[in-house]
Amino acid sequence: MIGQPEFSALELAAGERLFARPWEFTRGVPSLEFLPPADRPEIAFAGRSNVGKSSLINAVVRQKGLARTSNTPGRTQELNFFFVPDVSCYLVDMPGYGYAKAPKEKVDAWTRLVKSYLRGRSTLKRVFILIDARHGLKAEDKPVMDMLDEAAVSYQVVLTKADKISVTALEAVTAKVTSMAASHPACHPVIHTTSSVDVVGIDLLRAEIAVLLGQAG
Repeated sequence: MIGQPEFSALELAAGERLFARPWEFTRGVPSLEFLPPADRPEIAFAGRSNVGKSSLINAVVRQKGLARTSNTPGRTQELNFFFVPDVSCYLVDMPGYGYAKAPKEKVDAWTRLVKSYLRGRSTLKRVFILIDARHGLKAEDKPVMDMLDEAAVSYQVVLTKADKISVTALEAVTAKVTSMAASHPACHPVIHTTSSVDVVGIDLLRAEIAVLLGQAG
């Protein structure tokens, strides 16, 4: 697919092995004092509410119910940690930003939690920022990207819902997002393009995660 990264057969196989194992929910973190020890690498998934984050995580791990999906934006209210018992790493599902059907003080609390986690987690290897391919980067994405740049936290854009637009439109949004990403110093220059429905690009995202977590050696 357009704009997709390239991986070796070894890296692709490592991604398949990593996500052939059953992943488990280990804890929800409503505030920083409940974080697990920073003793293993972590990969986090962030994005606007209703961007398809839970669906993407479930597609990556091949488990329909691991991350909660909902038609109601803002359902993920904690940092949700997932792990494989015999693999020393975490996947982290972060609260969606930009919209939530909740009181403002609750949304503000989630926002503070997310910012504190991103700025201070030494074991965080990369944040995948999910962007709906139909809409591209929105105003709500820029403060998060700026914050990650300032904190020097590596992040990478993943386009979701690529099945819902034409090839021509997908080419245009990929080019625009790639150009904008180039102006952000902490942003990885290669964009992932995915569809959880058609399972497109998921194998490449698995390989990327395996490499980042040191599972491809």
